[in-house]
Amino acid sequence: MIVRISEIEIEAEHLESYKAILEEEARESVRLEPGVISIFPMYQAAEPTAVRILEIYATRAAYEAHLRTPHFLKYKTTTAPMVKSLRLVDMAAMDPETMTKIFCKMSSGPETK
Repeated sequence: MIVRISEIEIEAEHLESYKAILEEEARESVRLEPGVISIFPMYQAAEPTAVRILEIYATRAAYEAHLRTPHFLKYKTTTAPMVKSLRLVDMAAMDPETMTKIFCKMSSGPETK
């Protein structure tokens, strides 16, 4: 499994356009690619131009395939002039077993007693 946080700083004048393009890319990645577990975009509440994306891929092959998809290539080429900086931070899960339960819990909804 590959877990990564993308730390992206966006030019303020492009923020709304960037967000629309990123939302589409994230939605399509999760919908169309079985190996994409998460493309979860967020921004810092106090600084909306500070975007963070939690990316989780089932395998390195799934990640490499993602980089060749039309929706990712569209995102990458159209947003390039909007990005001030980009840093990719590879992460390691401390508790992979619980991590898988998080996604199961989300899909089943809140537990009832």
